[in-house]
Amino acid sequence: MRRTRKLIATMLSLALVLGMTVTRFDSNNVKAADNGLSNPIADINLSSSVWENADIVSVDTVWDYEVLDDGTVKITGCNAAYENVVIPQVLDGKSVTEIGDYAFYGCSGLTSVEIPNSVTSIGEFAFSCCSSLTSVEIPDSVTSIGDYAFEECSSLTSVEIPDSVTSIGNGAFYDCSGLTSVEIPDSVISIGGIVFGDCSNLNSIKVSTDNKVYDSRENCNAIIEKETNKLVQGCKNTIIPNSVTEIGNYAFGGCSGLTSVEIPDSVTSIGGTAFSCCSSLTSVEIPNSVTSIGGQAFYGCSSLTSVEIPNSVTEIGYSAFSCCSSLTSVEIPNSVTSIGEFAFSCCSSLTSVEIPDSVTSIGDYAFEECSSLTSVE
Repeated sequence: MRRTRKLIATMLSLALVLGMTVTRFDSNNVKAADNGLSNPIADINLSSSVWENADIVSVDTVWDYEVLDDGTVKITGCNAAYENVVIPQVLDGKSVTEIGDYAFYGCSGLTSVEIPNSVTSIGEFAFSCCSSLTSVEIPDSVTSIGDYAFEECSSLTSVEIPDSVTSIGNGAFYDCSGLTSVEIPDSVISIGGIVFGDCSNLNSIKVSTDNKVYDSRENCNAIIEKETNKLVQGCKNTIIPNSVTEIGNYAFGGCSGLTSVEIPDSVTSIGGTAFSCCSSLTSVEIPNSVTSIGGQAFYGCSSLTSVEIPNSVTEIGYSAFSCCSSLTSVEIPNSVTSIGEFAFSCCSSLTSVEIPDSVTSIGDYAFEECSSLTSVE
């Protein structure tokens, strides 16, 4: 049976309860209030031997944790605003094996964290919105990184994923705008959607050549699913190989450094939000092999001036080109039978559009707020 306990201990309480002499803190690990910091203890090592030798801990801090059925500990929170944290390997004589969901969520002052090699999983949103986090050490004991675990860690410039990790959750590093490169080890067999979405400065993606599920063939700077040939994650330096058949949902979403992209004629499908919010994208060539353009595929591509939809496409999805504010003209081929809701809404520079006889349905608000539109055929 699980039970939740809060560990609250100070040097003073240890002396009072155990009748022991209080030992002093290491001055290198304590920054006093008179140094101008709002936090009196900015750097503290929470993994000293005292954690392993006593149930009452001789540090000025508060941990929330849960004792699991197997007798190990899941950390659920840290009730103090520390800058540099070393998570303990043992709490109350029990091994720390999990970092729980939201454990460090929104700790904006946290700059570095060291995770002990007893931990096997990092929970959902565990370090989400830690905007000052620049360094994190993930040990090779960790097998899973939860959904949005490091979402919006905007100061994180690099992360080393150990070869013990088998799964990386949805949006695990979403909107880590400082992240420039990433390497996927051979152990990873599951990668969630938008895993590096909105990582606007990401310019290098590599997958271990020994990985059996994913690859970055031809040094393409992308993650490609081997079995389906689907490109699941790209970056601003991606060159799409001509073996790719599908561009996945949000594959390039939020890639503000992407200026142009050439889609090979092996591609038949462009997924929803595939290029959404690529604000610097000025041109895109869609080959005749593409039959479907997903919802919001090019949503918010504010620098896109023109697009030619090939006559292989039969449907233009929901909000596919919505908010492409620089788009001046679009030619819809006679293969298209339906134009989705909001498909071209808020294209404020769009002056003309030709709708062929093949179109049988135009969705609600398909051309809403196209304030420059003077001609529709």
